Amino acid sequence: MSTTTELAELRRTIGQLRQCVGTLRSRYGDAAAVRRLANDVERLDIDIADLDGHPPAVPAQAKPLDRVPVPDTPYDPALWHGADDEGVGGYQRDQR
Repeated sequence: MSTTTELAELRRTIGQLRQCVGTLRSRYGDAAAVRRLANDVERLDIDIADLDGHPPAVPAQAKPLDRVPVPDTPYDPALWHGADDEGVGGYQRDQR
């Protein structure tokens, strides 16, 4: 979907929201919550006008992840000396 189409759809949706807030105003009067909603709709209008004035950002190309080679050879057992097996009751064997 192009940016123009997206902005047009957003304007149409904000118009519908404005009508809903108008209906709430007729039902609840000038309640604080209704005033806040009306203010939010106005802020959305301001934000869409700001978006309309700026070209869309071009997403940066994703950088391929660096690969880290993992050897197929077994790890040195000294690497695990004194380590606890978390979740299985700790290290149970004699630690010589």
